[in-house]
Amino acid sequence: MKDIIDVKIRTRAVDFSDCRTDVLAVGMFSDSKKPDKLTAELNRRLGGAIDRPTKTGDFEGKEGTSTIIYGNDRIGANRVILVGLGEQKKATLDTARKGSANAAKRAVAIKAKTLSLALHRAFGRRLEAAAMGRAMAEGAYFGSYLYDEFVTESEDGRLRALKVEVIDADVAKSKQLKKGVSIGAVIGRAQSYARTLANRPANVINPPALAAEAGKLARGSKRLSCTVFDKRQLVAKKMGGILAVGSGSKSEPRLIILKYSPAGKPARGLPKIALVGKAITFDSGGISIKPSADMDHMKLDKSGGIAVLATMKAVSELGPPLNVYGLIPSAENLPSGSSYRPGDIITTFSGKTVEVLNTDAEGRMILCDALAYAAGRKCEVIIDIATLTGACMVALGTHMAGLMGNDDDLVKNLQKAAEDSGERIWHMPSGDEYAKEMKSKIADLRNIGSRWGGACTAAAFLRQFIGDAKWAHLDIAGMDIFTKATEYSAEGSTGFGVRLLTTYLANLAAG
Repeated sequence: MKDIIDVKIRTRAVDFSDCRTDVLAVGMFSDSKKPDKLTAELNRRLGGAIDRPTKTGDFEGKEGTSTIIYGNDRIGANRVILVGLGEQKKATLDTARKGSANAAKRAVAIKAKTLSLALHRAFGRRLEAAAMGRAMAEGAYFGSYLYDEFVTESEDGRLRALKVEVIDADVAKSKQLKKGVSIGAVIGRAQSYARTLANRPANVINPPALAAEAGKLARGSKRLSCTVFDKRQLVAKKMGGILAVGSGSKSEPRLIILKYSPAGKPARGLPKIALVGKAITFDSGGISIKPSADMDHMKLDKSGGIAVLATMKAVSELGPPLNVYGLIPSAENLPSGSSYRPGDIITTFSGKTVEVLNTDAEGRMILCDALAYAAGRKCEVIIDIATLTGACMVALGTHMAGLMGNDDDLVKNLQKAAEDSGERIWHMPSGDEYAKEMKSKIADLRNIGSRWGGACTAAAFLRQFIGDAKWAHLDIAGMDIFTKATEYSAEGSTGFGVRLLTTYLANLAAG
């Protein structure tokens, strides 16, 4: 396998006219009456070249659009990319993130070796410089990402690396931008790491291989430890949910337990946190088999667990004063003579029994064991993330993830993290009325509810296993994949959840 594109990002205090680069990216709003000073000066030096596509209507500054203008001997850049930022009155940090991603994707497409970002200049002082730096760094990684590990022959001859810099002539502002860029680079690399692992197929990543990857990550960090429960240990600990789902595959299930410990003592008053991620390395549906169309996408049913793994990577590099567990139950859900069946009753780690009515409702079966384990470790806050239900995608489409929880403050903190990170979520119910639907007549619970409100009943099922902890559930079905390329990204895994969870933890640590 070959490496994905190696992206490195920095800040530099330099005037745009002296900035030697393959591509200089500047932003333009669709409703701006006049360009910012940098763009106006660029236009003057380029002999009105920026005016031409705007006057002809070829470029209007709409979000997701861009156009390339070639440089001359009066500027240092070989090319200038005008990046559309949409309406100025609607601009947020995510506008800068997406603009940066747009520019990075174009830079990779034209085989540029260097990309200089000056998008923040169009925003003036509306947004804080460090936050802008972070957003642009995250966007640069997101847009430049391309999964081609297994492509042995390619006519496009893409470059192995891209050097990105955020530039500003003001030294003081450059220092502020640098603070954000350094954080954004950590998160951007972690998200790319998640996308690569999630994109790898099931014949490359199975539960033992995922556990080995987690161990490798922990060995490379002073702040992470890794414990893995194999099948023998899962049996000994009576983790029946994980064992049942993994029973049909030759690749035996695992529970991966990562623990992050800060360099010093945890900050006083902050809770012990558990992140729990579903990692079904391939989901055929088991005996309740899925339709064959698009079943190849089911390699991405590990996306929740991968998001937790990558978040733990980011946390170990950022070093917040928190105790954080990353729990990743992993199995392969396949039909065979040893598979679990509809009608089976499974005793889970908590002691609660579950009547299986559909083997394709497997995510909640592995999560319930990991959630109960987190509760047993006295974690005061538990957040799980999973590609759990098609019902959530029916409700919300592919624009945002579902959020359910039992604590208003936790919900609000996650909503704030979603706003900051650009990974959007929508609060949905999961109360007692939904929990009643998950009661079984012959066991404590059943693993599916009625036809309606499937995302809410699934969350209500999970809520039965968290004890007294503050809990939130993120249903990321539909957010895990771009089925086709967008203006900001290649197709494939999105790495959704890494920015959201890392931002939540950073916000919590910052108070």
